Amino acid sequence: MQDFKIFTGSAHPNFSKDVADNLNITLAEAEISRFSDGEISIRLCESVRGKDVFVIQPTCAPANDNLMELFIIIDALKRSSVNCINVIMPYFGYARQDRKAEPRVPITAKLVADLLQRAGITRLVTMDLHAGQIQGFFDIPVDNLYGSVIFQDYIRSKNLQNAIIASPDIGGVARARYFAKLLGLEIVLIDKRREKANESEVMNVIGNVRDKNVILIDDIIDTAGTMVKAASAFKEKGATSVIALGTHAVFSGEAYEKIEKSQIDEVIVTDTIPLKIASPKIKVLSVAPLFAEVIRRINKNESVNSLFI
Repeated sequence: MQDFKIFTGSAHPNFSKDVADNLNITLAEAEISRFSDGEISIRLCESVRGKDVFVIQPTCAPANDNLMELFIIIDALKRSSVNCINVIMPYFGYARQDRKAEPRVPITAKLVADLLQRAGITRLVTMDLHAGQIQGFFDIPVDNLYGSVIFQDYIRSKNLQNAIIASPDIGGVARARYFAKLLGLEIVLIDKRREKANESEVMNVIGNVRDKNVILIDDIIDTAGTMVKAASAFKEKGATSVIALGTHAVFSGEAYEKIEKSQIDEVIVTDTIPLKIASPKIKVLSVAPLFAEVIRRINKNESVNSLFI
């Protein structure tokens, strides 16, 4: 693996180091700085000529800064005669803007895809895209890894009795069904609706959760509002406990406070995004070993998909 280097942006350097440690290598050196007006400056501190390069940079908050930094790193690599540029983006920012939900709005996920390709990347590796069809926005290989392979081992280790998988909305049914199949469990779901204008959403539980240990799964936990309301609905229907799983811990606004005050017993997330605050209710599972193995397989031209079969 001597023809292969890993660079990191400033979005999540601890994660990048964990990935490199799992591969028994050190991160390639680059200087990332800013001019007084905020412009980003990048300087590669070692030769990359003819190398296969991997750049690790989730486009989490501040999304625009991290995305622009990534573009500049890519350009520096391209102008330094690398063999190929593989972007490892554990969290793909702007993925929720994947379609025209109303007139006169952009499809920003497609714009980001176009910009990445125009910048010069040859492959993208990400995890739990909010909309799987975003892979079709690219004309290069895209590996969309599944966080469920990490969650399933943790859930099995808890030996929960009368467990059931839940989706927080109709859009997440496919994800919940896949996870339920891995664990051999049934699913229930939440139907969100407003009975009257200007009234808060009503959470209707579709399925029986009485005396069940509910495992609520989603790809992104942003403000945590939906998960907190869903947990309350499950407890009102007689659920014994509610565990929330979320691959990407965006945790914006008052998310931490909502989780602490909620009826959720435990929140399990991955380290695709750095957490700002530690909480006894929140457990972080590392996906760095999984990304390291994917990097190794890509470098060796081995199958990535076989990890999830």
